[in-house]
Amino acid sequence: MSPSLPPLNRFLINPHYSLYYRRGKKLDGTHEARSDYAVILVLDGRLKFRTEEKSGSMLTNQALLLSPSLGASLTGESVELLQLTLAPALVVDHAVRMHLTGPGTAVAFRSDLVDHDERLNQLGRGLATELTDESPGREIVLGALVEQVVVHLLRHYSNIRRSEELEISRVGLIDRRIRRSVELMHAQLEQDLTLKEIASASYLSPFHFVRVFKKLTGTTPHAYLASIRTSRAQLLLAEPNLSITEISLRVGYSSPSHFTKAFRQATGLTPRAFRKALVSS
Repeated sequence: MSPSLPPLNRFLINPHYSLYYRRGKKLDGTHEARSDYAVILVLDGRLKFRTEEKSGSMLTNQALLLSPSLGASLTGESVELLQLTLAPALVVDHAVRMHLTGPGTAVAFRSDLVDHDERLNQLGRGLATELTDESPGREIVLGALVEQVVVHLLRHYSNIRRSEELEISRVGLIDRRIRRSVELMHAQLEQDLTLKEIASASYLSPFHFVRVFKKLTGTTPHAYLASIRTSRAQLLLAEPNLSITEISLRVGYSSPSHFTKAFRQATGLTPRAFRKALVSS
């Protein structure tokens, strides 16, 4: 990142995709494992990453591709990046329309670190430009660019595999063995659910459920629940008439201070700062 450029955050939250543009002197964050696909593109600077499978550094014009259930920790200094999160329904819909997949199949990225993909970099920089600009029709251009990214990823990086266990549900791409528990988390997000209640939804003991859940998702039930609370809070923060206190209650936090602490830990920003950085969709 050029030393002359001031720090900047821009976020766009959409039911089908989310865009995070970050430019700052220091980055220390986490992409939590959940049911979404994610693309993290370094526009300038150097970024260190760590996933369950590998760790390393990313330089300018390199990208990290994350399939569902794969999280990553990110650290860097003087870095500019763009993170695109894609709902499984959007990816699967495009894969079907491109005649790449059908019943009993799932889409994953066949590689994680992408080195100097000129087309992907061009699309990423276009997204960053539109996010930081205020020209009329911005949301139309962003939507069109996101669709081009999805098609590009499916053409060049998708791995279509047979999967009798994975299925698209109303909460995204999820393993059917824990689907009921994940749906319960989404449906009763405002409730203080116990591990026993969550495990019971999948007809498993708490001990066995935690082992199965971690194996299938790459994270613990508690961390997964925290991540979907953060995602729901981000959507609610786009509603200007909702107060921070009301949002904290809707996503299961007993106090605004507890919510603020958890949200900042997950996103690097307070709810108020996040709301201020939101781009109208």
